[in-house]
Amino acid sequence: MNLNLVTYSIYILITVFIIIKVGLVCYRNGNVFVTHLVPNDKDFCLRVNNILLLGYYLINIGYTVITLSDWTTVNSISQLIESLSENTAIIICILAILHYFNLFWITKFIKNFK
Repeated sequence: MNLNLVTYSIYILITVFIIIKVGLVCYRNGNVFVTHLVPNDKDFCLRVNNILLLGYYLINIGYTVITLSDWTTVNSISQLIESLSENTAIIICILAILHYFNLFWITKFIKNFK
């Protein structure tokens, strides 16, 4: 029995949920950092934050869909769980790396403006 479609569906649901949840948290809390960089223009900061959220969604959801082409055939429940956990862990690690990379650059810019 080919379980690829089941695995793909579960993977997309899990990762899109994680991506949207993390994106909304970063969007709500990230406006503080953007307004600190440009304190006099709230409208501009809101637009920059919206663009950052859109770029975040496009990169991560695009990567999630592209990873589906590299999967091997899933023939058992144990392979299904292995594929799901491995690929979900990869996307979570990528999100963490992107988060720390962004924090590094934001703090670097804030130090330059002081």
